[in-house]
Amino acid sequence: MARQTFQDVSRIAAAKDRPVRVSLLVHSYWPESSPPQRRWTALLKEFCASGWDVDVVTPVAHAPAGRRELPQERAGRPFRRQKGQFTEEIRRVPYLPHGNSQLARFVDHCFSAAMTVPLGLLTRKPDVVLATAPSLPILAAGYLLAKARKVPLIVEMRDAWPDLARDSRMVKGRVKSVVEVAVEFIQRRADLVVTVTDGFADTLRMRGLQNVATVSNGLHVDTIPFLPPPEPEREVFEALYLGNHGASQRLEVVIRASALVGDAMHLHLVGHGTQLPALEKLARDLGAPVTFHQPLHGQAVLDRYASADTCIISLRDDWKSFETTVPSKTYEVLSLGRHVTAIVKGEAARIIEDAEAGDIVASTPEAVAELWRELAADRSRLVRVEASRQWVKENADYAQLAERYMGLIAGLLGREPVPAR
Repeated sequence: MARQTFQDVSRIAAAKDRPVRVSLLVHSYWPESSPPQRRWTALLKEFCASGWDVDVVTPVAHAPAGRRELPQERAGRPFRRQKGQFTEEIRRVPYLPHGNSQLARFVDHCFSAAMTVPLGLLTRKPDVVLATAPSLPILAAGYLLAKARKVPLIVEMRDAWPDLARDSRMVKGRVKSVVEVAVEFIQRRADLVVTVTDGFADTLRMRGLQNVATVSNGLHVDTIPFLPPPEPEREVFEALYLGNHGASQRLEVVIRASALVGDAMHLHLVGHGTQLPALEKLARDLGAPVTFHQPLHGQAVLDRYASADTCIISLRDDWKSFETTVPSKTYEVLSLGRHVTAIVKGEAARIIEDAEAGDIVASTPEAVAELWRELAADRSRLVRVEASRQWVKENADYAQLAERYMGLIAGLLGREPVPAR
């Protein structure tokens, strides 16, 4: 089937009395900087440009610190309307202040999700409710709101739940079973389940779900520069990681690897997460050549990328669910043209290979350290051609991804058949 254009989708919407109207439930949105914010800011730019109406129901901006740090007019006020960056209308729910504690964060998500349902009932009636995980309570809120509004439900699984709960032992015993059963209950009753990887979509189909489609993460490639290669001669090899510092990334491996290489290199870790204090202590105990940075934005991010010889994409290798997981930063690094130290397996490893973006290495300090020694000795391996950037243009540009998403929604509403995969 020919791929739909924005104009095609817009004509489908115009065939009815009004444009398609979507209620988006998300636990983090603009002006925060987070994976769901980056994804949905990019997608809604295209949705709104095509004339769709979108109501975003989300907590007052409080990530990543767990408390409001932005001025109230930017962070939003509970139960008040707020104008978005495009034509979307944002409705804010309250939140519970929290730190790095996973339990406190989960309680906050439960509280905000509970507030989402009544607030969602006060917004304009949508044609469809779209709830995006990994905030699991948001899925329940989406299910209840869609039932109350008597409209279809789209569940977006940005992580491999409930598999991830099983692998991480996030919850145990009977409670764990409740989490798994609840997630699967909602997935099976959703009118459409959207995944961000083909692998997890296949996993869900093998479990009997038929209403599954993939819309991967990505970016607007034209907004990302292609960086010149690193300096051909350099005394200190520089490795960079930007992203979450959690249990999923197992960043202790790269810290130990940097300690093995020693003063011939420097490792920069940018971001935050539940494991940050333990990682800082490990680096101090080992005397590792590591600098920790707070999250960076704008030009500061590009400057850090430009200074790096290699960029790290890392997921722990002992959780099977990560074989169908692709870290969202992958597409950014590929577009910039930096060499990738890929400590990943499964679908993420396949993407790195297909894009000719770098080296895949085992998740051990010794293997990573050996790779970095080799790259420092032969810096010609750090020079990237534009193959990786071209791969992103063809497979993960948000202009194309938004077209696909709108086609799926339009098809669900009977305005056009769902596009073929």
